Amino acid sequence: MTQSCNVAFIGLGVMGYPMAGHLARAGHRLAVYNRTAAKADRFAKEFAARAAATPREAAEGADFVFSCVGNDDDLRSVALGDGGAFAGMRKGAIFADHTTASAEVARELFAAARDRGFGFLDAPVSGGQAGAEKGQLTVMCGGEPRDFEKAQPVVAAYAKACRLMGPAGSGQLTKMVNQIAIAGLIQSLSEALNFADRAGLDALAVVDLIKNGAAQSWQMENRAATMLKAEFDHGFAVEWMRKDLAICLQEARRNGAQLPVAALVDQFYARVEQMGGARWDTSSLIAALKP
Repeated sequence: MTQSCNVAFIGLGVMGYPMAGHLARAGHRLAVYNRTAAKADRFAKEFAARAAATPREAAEGADFVFSCVGNDDDLRSVALGDGGAFAGMRKGAIFADHTTASAEVARELFAAARDRGFGFLDAPVSGGQAGAEKGQLTVMCGGEPRDFEKAQPVVAAYAKACRLMGPAGSGQLTKMVNQIAIAGLIQSLSEALNFADRAGLDALAVVDLIKNGAAQSWQMENRAATMLKAEFDHGFAVEWMRKDLAICLQEARRNGAQLPVAALVDQFYARVEQMGGARWDTSSLIAALKP
C-alpha cells in the first residue's frame, strides 16, 4: 500500500473531482482548490479534506500537488503568481499537471519549478469522465525520471496505466498523438455507421459482427449504439476536443508534421458546434453527416 502523503488537488471539474476522490480514498491527506469555491467546499465535506482559498494555500506543506484545469492560461493562473501553487510549494515537492495543454507551457513550468527547487511533470490523461470515476485512466508523463518514480505510486490511485514518455513536454506530445488518432477513428466510424444505415442494413448487427475483426476499436465497442440513437450526452465534449485539436495543429505547424485528416475533422466538429453541439460528446460527428 502506498504511504500516506500530504496532497493538494487544484481543479475539481468532471475529471478532477473523481480523481481527487480516489486520492482521498487511498488515504492521502488532501487540500483542494477550485475556482468555484462551493465545489471545493462540497468535496471537503464529502472526503474530510481541507478547502483552500487559493492554489498557494492548497499547495503549502504538500508532498504532491496535482492540477486538472482547462487550458494553458488556466494552468499558468493556478501555478504562477503570488497566489499560485508554485509560491506555496516546498523544495523537493512535485507538481503533476493533468491538464491537456501545450508542450510549450509544460516546458515553461518545468523550468520554473526547477528554478524553485521542486519537480514538475506534465501528465495529461486519457479515459474520459468514466475512466476518472472508475480510477482507470491512462496517464502520459513528461519530466525527470526521479520525479516520475516518486509520483507514480500516488497517481496509481486513479490510473490503470502510467508511463514516462521522455523529458518535459513529452506527456503533452503523447496526448496529442492520442487525440489525433481518436479524431480520425470517430470520423471513420461515423461515416461507416451512416453508410450502413443508408444502405438499408441493420447497423447494430453490422457492428456486432465486424467488431470481432480488424475494424474493432474502443469507439466502436462503446459508442456505436449511442451514435445510432443520436445520444450525445456523455463523454468528452466537442468544444474540448476542438481545444485539443488546436494544440495538435499548432504543434504540427512547429514540427512540420502533416495532419490533413485532423484538420478536416476539426472543421467537421466546427459544424457540430454550429448545430448547437458544443457540449455534445465527440461521437456526435455522425450528426454532421445527416441531411
